[in-house]
Amino acid sequence: MGRDIYDLSSQKTYLCNHYIGVDETYPSTTCNMHIRGHTLEQTSIGLHRSSEKIEIDNNYMSIALKLEKSATAAVKALYGTEPAEGQVQLQKTKREFKGHLTLVVFPFLKLSRKSPEATAAEIGQWLLDNEPAVTAVEVVKGFLNLTIAPSVWLDLFNEIRADEAFGHKTATAESPLVMIEYSSPNTNKPLHLGHVRNNLLGYSLSEIMKANGYRVVKTNIVNDRGIHICKSMLAWQKWGEGITPEKAGKKGDHLIGDFYVLFDKHYKAELATLMQAGKSKEEAEAKSTLMAEAREMLRLWEAGDEDVVRLWKTMNEWVYEGFDATYKKMGVDFDKIYYESQTYLVGKGEVMRGLDEGLFVKHDDGSVWADLTGDGLDEKLLLRADGTSVYMTQDIGTAKMRFDDYPINKMIYVVGNEQNYHFQVLSILLDRLGFEFGKGLVHFSYGMVELPEGKMKSREGTVVDADDLMEEMIGTAAEIAAEAGKAADMDEAEAREVARIVGLGSLKYFILKVDPRKNMTFNPKESIDFNGNTGSFVQYTYARIRSLMRKAEAAGYNIPATLPTDLQLSEKEEALVQKLNEYADVVAEAGRTYSPALIANYVYDLVKEYNQFYHDFSVLKEENEQLRAFRLALSEVIARTMRTGFSLLGIEMPERM
Repeated sequence: MGRDIYDLSSQKTYLCNHYIGVDETYPSTTCNMHIRGHTLEQTSIGLHRSSEKIEIDNNYMSIALKLEKSATAAVKALYGTEPAEGQVQLQKTKREFKGHLTLVVFPFLKLSRKSPEATAAEIGQWLLDNEPAVTAVEVVKGFLNLTIAPSVWLDLFNEIRADEAFGHKTATAESPLVMIEYSSPNTNKPLHLGHVRNNLLGYSLSEIMKANGYRVVKTNIVNDRGIHICKSMLAWQKWGEGITPEKAGKKGDHLIGDFYVLFDKHYKAELATLMQAGKSKEEAEAKSTLMAEAREMLRLWEAGDEDVVRLWKTMNEWVYEGFDATYKKMGVDFDKIYYESQTYLVGKGEVMRGLDEGLFVKHDDGSVWADLTGDGLDEKLLLRADGTSVYMTQDIGTAKMRFDDYPINKMIYVVGNEQNYHFQVLSILLDRLGFEFGKGLVHFSYGMVELPEGKMKSREGTVVDADDLMEEMIGTAAEIAAEAGKAADMDEAEAREVARIVGLGSLKYFILKVDPRKNMTFNPKESIDFNGNTGSFVQYTYARIRSLMRKAEAAGYNIPATLPTDLQLSEKEEALVQKLNEYADVVAEAGRTYSPALIANYVYDLVKEYNQFYHDFSVLKEENEQLRAFRLALSEVIARTMRTGFSLLGIEMPERM
């Protein structure tokens, strides 16, 4: 089915501020706390461990997971019953309070039969006595803030640093196989801004699923047949005068798109003439000779007419060359491409089988329908009266072919939300036809993307072309760099390459940072800004760290493979290690909720925290050799995490800017 989606909408939002647990808002020590509509006066109880050096198990385990296990043990030891699954809730402690992680105590009150403060104090004392990672606790009503030992953060940092693939899992031959469909263009026009969001989401989701240990097949279904294709073909026949991409000096997909727009122009003129002669709009459409010719061309194509098929193949090849160039520039690819000209026959066969088995019905005009009223829906056309197929028929065939070709465990369709009903029906029909995979299809429905000026319309030629948009972004990046003098010491080739990385990175980040299920407005001017929540801001910080590391190497500074665990770290340094530790959880959550936005916003938050640290602390000029080595290593791992995270978004990083 052709997924020509650029009016694309929203489902449930999964974004949260800290990505782990619930992001409760804690007050300062001078205010009250509002929980579930009640105002609670805040009280604090401070407990501390009197131990300077703490030995802990060096086997890597997420600190949150480690403390969840210890909290579970505490509740069982204190109250005789192990808490139910999901009752142990840890979240990041708000900055107004002391501590790193916060345990929510309210779920344990039925077990303790005590007040929130008393329960929290008892659990806190147990942890101080039995969990060496905890050095201090603070009770704030039903919340227990936990301070983690500095040596724990340093041990954890050594583990993260040693793992080049930290946060990512590696697929094995036994890993589940996920097929992800995205792009799905029509061969009657070039890719546009709507396709850009689709491609970026699909590619990023594929990379995120790989990072979660899945085997992934990236697939594309090309809508290379249908009435819209015939419109472009007919327009070329009537008004093309033998033009080719070479003669026109245009990419093939752009040339064919021009004829699609030209058909619509002549069609509207024909309708206007008929309506001026006194016919209604519906009567004019029924009398249109242009549309009748397009329908006849479609019938001839399905009948295998040699001349029509020859023209179809020639024009499609022009388009494919154009698509390939656009995909390459965008940085997306596919493992398997299906063509609806091949899948629709399989779909027609399945529909006819369903008709023979009494699953579908044939109307008096010969059209075939599925009666879905029993499912709370309506009737769905599967074959027209003239025997030609519709999108649903083609998608049935495509699904069957895919599951015949691959042992798919999960099939994800990345398609805009205006197709929600279509995929609901597809799932029902596949299940009705007896395919076990029917109920398990996932429609990753995403929101509409517009420009500040409003919606785009392909037939009127008002869409934003993907090729033009990418070139505009690259050109803008080059202009900004030149004006700021950032490219003064680069030769022309390097400056152009950096502009490409920054321009496309800004485009991708601006689109992917938004919850995919929400509508969005793409503003090219806002997307390239070296200050603010933009891709170029992140890339500039990465380039700054790489410059820092080059200077450290030139100065001969040594960074040991393992850093000592008895260093005294600042709160900002501990917070950065804690933030690094969250990366694995963010990748897992992004895979669970299909949200590249979680990755984008995590990296941005990490960069913000690092820049605050870099502003407040010396790195190269730090006199303490061990502390300087730690800060260099910390900078290096943060840069690596930025690069790894952005790779899941399909964004490259420049070594300098």
